[in-house]
Amino acid sequence: MKTFVKTFPILLLFTVNIFSLISQISFTNGDHSLEISGSISTYYNYRFYKDGQTDFKKNRFNLRDAQLQIEGRYKNKLEYEFQADFADLAAGSTGVVDPENPGLMDASVTFKYIPKVNITAGYGKLPYSRSSLVPFIYSPYWQRAELVRGDIFSRRDVGITLSSSLWKQRVNLFLGAYNGLGELSLRGDNDATGKLEYVARAELAYPSRYRYQDIDHRVSPIPMFVVAASARHTNRPLAPGRFFPQGSQGEYMVKVIDGKKQGISLDASFQYMGFSAQFEMHRFHLYPQSENNAIFQGTDNTFNEGLVRVGGFYTQINYFSKPLQSIFSARFETLNMNDLAVGELRRISFAYAFQFNGFISMLKAQYFMNLKEEAIINPLNWTEQFRIGLQHTFK
Repeated sequence: MKTFVKTFPILLLFTVNIFSLISQISFTNGDHSLEISGSISTYYNYRFYKDGQTDFKKNRFNLRDAQLQIEGRYKNKLEYEFQADFADLAAGSTGVVDPENPGLMDASVTFKYIPKVNITAGYGKLPYSRSSLVPFIYSPYWQRAELVRGDIFSRRDVGITLSSSLWKQRVNLFLGAYNGLGELSLRGDNDATGKLEYVARAELAYPSRYRYQDIDHRVSPIPMFVVAASARHTNRPLAPGRFFPQGSQGEYMVKVIDGKKQGISLDASFQYMGFSAQFEMHRFHLYPQSENNAIFQGTDNTFNEGLVRVGGFYTQINYFSKPLQSIFSARFETLNMNDLAVGELRRISFAYAFQFNGFISMLKAQYFMNLKEEAIINPLNWTEQFRIGLQHTFK
């Protein structure tokens, strides 16, 4: 142990120095420019298990990211992006797709030939949840709130998005149509209904545009805020004997349902002098086609009225200290996976990040504590969890 304590700081410093030699690669040829970047992140995870547990498989090292990103532009008329995570591509070969960390993260083209309107086609993030739109590399956390990780609603999909920015990018509008199977859309055909999912989002920022970042690393001299509302709708009743692709319904069986699903989200973010805060709320109404759907938890129609509600919120506060090169953050989250089942998930998390070189190289640590659990739908075998590791981005 003494040898490890002496060696670890030297090994850490050596690793950071090696990372600093790797940077973004850029090419340009007149009107066409191309940038190649990527990231690597790895951590150690330790769980505090409940009494009587004997399976400690989650106490492990994990390679979270091994990403390659290619971004290109032609004049001011066309942009394209490709981003893949080889760590998750390897995990996906087993048939498991992590919605928070899918192997293919982006493969899209944005056309800017129409004034004031951009058209994005391909596969990428949906314009729905602000937390989902914030890149992982700009967060001090190792994991997003459970509500927005991707098992309640899809974070990525194949489709088309129309977007427009007004009032010097203070107002941003989005409208899109997608397959509706999320990350599973990459595996083949749509389900037998052939129906799509529709998403809309509107943002208002003041006094200037607001980037998709949670931390006020610029130490804004004037208060800045952004508020937004999002909505999504899909209706896909299956014919008898038909089924959704395996895994598309998510861990809690509410991501895609046999019937109609409608969702609304409200979010807000604020920053000033290194302080920042976020709030995000989601509410989904599920209308299963069959009265015998397992989502109804065995209740009859006179009790449930053919409706299941799913939702929750999270709130987060952060402080960036430039002299200390540090980010401090605290988050509270709640999630009710089914209002017909007793209980809900409540969790607090604390995060700390030390910046060796801004967001390019960081040491990140996160602590989780479960305050309550939804024992019927998602029983947990642990009470607390801790993660610590390194993140480096080739920018």
